[in-house]
Amino acid sequence: MLRKYQKINRRKSRTINVGKVKIGGENPIAVQTMTNTLTSDAKDTISQIERSAKLGADIVRVSVPDTDSSISLKEIVKHSSVPIVADIHFHYQRAIEAAENGAACIRINPGNIGNQDRIQEVIKAAKNNNCSIRVGVNAGSLERQILEKYSEPTPEALVESAKLNIKILEDNDFTNFKISVKSSDIFMSINAYKQLAEICDYPLHLGITEAGGKRTGSIKSSIGIGNLLLQGIGDTIRVSLSDEPEEEVRVGFEILKSLGLRNRGVKIISCPSCARQQFQVIETVRNLEKKLDDVSTPITVSIIGCVVNGPGEATMTDIGVTGGGNGTHMIYLDGKKNNVIKNVDLETYLEKLIRKKSEQIQLSELNEA
Repeated sequence: MLRKYQKINRRKSRTINVGKVKIGGENPIAVQTMTNTLTSDAKDTISQIERSAKLGADIVRVSVPDTDSSISLKEIVKHSSVPIVADIHFHYQRAIEAAENGAACIRINPGNIGNQDRIQEVIKAAKNNNCSIRVGVNAGSLERQILEKYSEPTPEALVESAKLNIKILEDNDFTNFKISVKSSDIFMSINAYKQLAEICDYPLHLGITEAGGKRTGSIKSSIGIGNLLLQGIGDTIRVSLSDEPEEEVRVGFEILKSLGLRNRGVKIISCPSCARQQFQVIETVRNLEKKLDDVSTPITVSIIGCVVNGPGEATMTDIGVTGGGNGTHMIYLDGKKNNVIKNVDLETYLEKLIRKKSEQIQLSELNEA
């Protein structure tokens, strides 16, 4: 049972392919992350990619700064369960190698790759290997002429850089690309994306770059990315945190779940707790979130410590629990009272109940198929 949300009318964009993942159009907004291992260490990088994929990451990006990384990329792509984007800066040869070694997409700024001949070689490699491109405009690495014109990064400067790079690709008959105009400043990013969304229909990759640590970065990203998504702008997102890639995936899905744009995994609705709580709400929620990381089935769970808001919240979730006092708790299933439990390990009980519900939903979906 999922809460009903007001539908967000998404911006109409064309569709491109990043490997098996379709970006744009009416396709689900894809969640991305980026590895922080040495790409030359294929084993560690593959392990990190797969941990992120298990949490739902649709696409994973890896840096390719040198030849050792290019060599490892072929092995990484071979063993990855999700499409790999190769992150390239300045080195046109690395971009060619990435396309030839199986990258589903290369992240470049064509204007920073070099002369026209080098740009054409990169585009040719992308075409020959069915590799898409992300034009990755960033406030910290704008072209010299644009910085000289605007004196400093501005939304208009970001968009002008995007337009410059779009023209380079279009002039070479290449349209299989998406665009980002990222800044660590929320307002600059929002304004740049809004301006860009009005002048083109290419898919947009959203993000607040260099957002910070887990808490600060999650908040900044939620405000910036969430603001744009509410306006229907955005086809894929990456939450940039000074933390592990897995955490970026978790936060990305939480943003999408909060807006009703994607419903993957367990969504817990819980009270902040107070003196009325009849069990340790905070600890219960914290532990269940960790234990249920692997559940991908969309399930809503309300965990409320007392009867003030508990019954009302429980009517709108798949599974609900309300603290009733004296060690007793009311359990709700599909919005209705189901049974009362007393003096049981609530955390263990709820985990089993949620996993059972997940299996039932999966079985039902298989039967319907």
